Amino acid sequence: MAKKKNEEKVSSKLDEILNVIKTTKEENVKLHFITRILKEGVKKRDKTLDKYIFKVYQIDIDDEIRKYLYDLSINELERTITKNYSLIDYDPISDDTEHLFSYKLKAETSSFSDVVINQLGKELPKVESIEGIVSENEELWAYCIGFLDVDNASWIYTFRKIMVSKIAIDETKDSEKSIFLRQIRTVFNSTSKKLTLMKGEAVTLDKQIDCLYCDEVFYILKKIPFEQIVGLQEEYHIKAVEVVECMKETGMIDGLENMEEELKSNTSLHKKLVKLQQVGGLEKLDTTRIKKMENVSKRYGDKINVDANGHIKITDRKDFEAVIKAMCDYYKKGEISGKSYGTYSGRELKQKQD
Repeated sequence: MAKKKNEEKVSSKLDEILNVIKTTKEENVKLHFITRILKEGVKKRDKTLDKYIFKVYQIDIDDEIRKYLYDLSINELERTITKNYSLIDYDPISDDTEHLFSYKLKAETSSFSDVVINQLGKELPKVESIEGIVSENEELWAYCIGFLDVDNASWIYTFRKIMVSKIAIDETKDSEKSIFLRQIRTVFNSTSKKLTLMKGEAVTLDKQIDCLYCDEVFYILKKIPFEQIVGLQEEYHIKAVEVVECMKETGMIDGLENMEEELKSNTSLHKKLVKLQQVGGLEKLDTTRIKKMENVSKRYGDKINVDANGHIKITDRKDFEAVIKAMCDYYKKGEISGKSYGTYSGRELKQKQD
């Protein structure tokens, strides 16, 4: 019954947003491109959250594209609503097969917050050319569709991540050569019945929505692209490195230096370490707790290497994953069935006092 209530909640919320979009006028629909710019003096490999700024541009579109964007947004939301997902607060690791997520962006940790707080809805520079907003330090990051709620004088925005493969630019000089250096784009000419080269600048607008923003809250339809758009993946990388440093400081885990290369690019591992930070317990790590971790892990077929001094030994990723599992309470048991489960997801429940 509880799940049914949750499903009704997400349906009613998305229905509410969808109904507002349906009352907006097509002629008020706006398309924005969002670029990500590396700050001056900062390198891409620098481990800092504050290394990018985002810039929003408005791009003029014709009525045909405007109708296309309007219709695809409505269709995508209608399709999502029919799945009867429940709505829960965003969590780095969760069982997201039957959920949608809500997320309130924190201005103090995300430079993307400037996009929705200070830029969208304001006077914006217009795109003169795609090449003009793409450079070595500025990349086309996402596109955004805006719908004006006239009654409340507010906007609803949908976002979609732009992949590099979806962008094509023909340079003014030696343009024939540049087409082939970047990619070959073709179109079937129904008059000549031939496949011909399509020249000019192009950005593919997919028939999908990664997330939408309404009343200061993001509603997430596709989790991983959303994390890319707002910079959560980079935030998790930074936090993961911090968690490993905390693990070193316990003095109870040896060999963590063996995970340095893995930590550079393993986004799945980053999320697990962030989960560990949320669960807590590093400050309580001692030989007694390690022994318990060793015994529980062994019961379910995992192995934690412990030396004669009661210290954990890490030699490879498998060792590291076993330790993280144990410290994140990966092994869970159902209160009613008594069955055991393995999952990083889940929220701590407080028992009611009689």
